Amino acid sequence: MLHTTLTYIKIHALNFEIAAYHPHMNKEMPSYTTQEEVMFFDTDIGGVVHNLAYLRMIETCRTKLATEKLGMDLKTMADTGLFPVVLRTEVDYRAPATLGHKLTIKGRLETVEKVKFWCAFEIYAEGIEKCLITCRQSLAMVQMHSDGKPGRPQRLPKEWRESWGS
Repeated sequence: MLHTTLTYIKIHALNFEIAAYHPHMNKEMPSYTTQEEVMFFDTDIGGVVHNLAYLRMIETCRTKLATEKLGMDLKTMADTGLFPVVLRTEVDYRAPATLGHKLTIKGRLETVEKVKFWCAFEIYAEGIEKCLITCRQSLAMVQMHSDGKPGRPQRLPKEWRESWGS
């Protein structure tokens, strides 16, 4: 039996959305939303949020997504030395946030492969309709060694591939 779901594709360059049917997009991908208020330490000399501050906010959302929706636990990670490690970050800065803005960071698991997975993020500011920031990150689970030697990527949990894999 073929399942199809209505999926929205946003064409960023043209700034419009279209509805399309995708035969393999029938999985509900985990998502998580966090809130941040822009503080003095988030801004640069120009009075706008510094690019590194956005990455910190995205990291908070990604960590909550991992612990609240993907079954990871910070204490277990520390005890076992198995951590999600960022391999790549792609960020599009579309509009600035400034001091006092209340931001909403929306994160979701985008794809799951054998060893790596992708998460996607969007940042919005209260009172501004358009998306300020879009971001994608690829990650791998890496087993760190207690002797300080570089770790090796591990296969993602079978449950992840079965639940959300392509």
